[in-house]
Order: sequence, then C-alpha cells, then structure tokens
Amino acid sequence: MGFIFSKSMNENMKNQQEFMLMNARLQLERQLMLQNEMRERQMAMQIAWSREFLKYFGTFFGIAAISLTAGAIRQKKPAFFVPIVPLSFIFAYQYDLGYGTFLQRMKGEAEDILETEKNKLQLPKGMITFESLEKARKEQSKFFIDK
Repeated sequence: MGFIFSKSMNENMKNQQEFMLMNARLQLERQLMLQNEMRERQMAMQIAWSREFLKYFGTFFGIAAISLTAGAIRQKKPAFFVPIVPLSFIFAYQYDLGYGTFLQRMKGEAEDILETEKNKLQLPKGMITFESLEKARKEQSKFFIDK
C-alpha cells in the first residue's frame, strides 16, 4: 500500500516539476520578447528622431549654404565657404543615420567587438552577485541605523 502511494506521489511531483519548468520557460520567453519589442521601439524612435532632425537641419543647411555662397560671391571672400564644411559633415552624418547604412555598420562593429574584444566588456570588479548586493545592502542599512 505504501509503495503505491509513494509511486503516485513521485509521479505527481515529477509532473509538477515538468509543469513548473515549462511555466518558467514560457515566462522567460515572454520576458525576452517584451525586452526585444521595447528595444525595437526605442530604435524606431531614434531613427524617426534622426529623420525629423534631418528635415530641420537640412533646411537650415540649405539656407546657410545658399546664403554663404551668395555672400562669398558678393563680398569676394572665399572664407564664407568655410562654415559649409563642418555643416556638410553634420548633414551627411544625420542622413546616414536616418536613411543610410549607419545602423547596419554599427551593428556589425558591435558584433565584432562582442566576438573579438570581449575583455573590453568586463565590468569593474566582475559580475554583480547576490552576496555582493546583500553585503552592500547590509552596510547601507547599518549606515541608516547608526544615524
């Protein structure tokens, strides 16, 4: 009688462990999907911001380029062309960020860093552990108790 009861308990416990494992896996998958969705939305906002900024900066750059060119011709001073150079670099950067391949190149560089330069990604004093957090928490609470 005890053997049958024990066998049934073991089977129930095994089923419960499998259910808990499946539930934990499902929860982790949902968290990963949520984090990825949030990352994608943030990236979309960054790209949209760059495109919107490009519209305003492009208008400013166009007006400045025309005005500086007209001033250089009218005043016969080629120094008026000098501000166009840094402004054109900013314009090219914003265009590349909003419509070009900047993000793909950045992603490729990040993947290369992750593969070949992992030592540059190490946290100071290593990974945070439960023990280090507890130690810091206890020290902080002792600080507040002493006051």
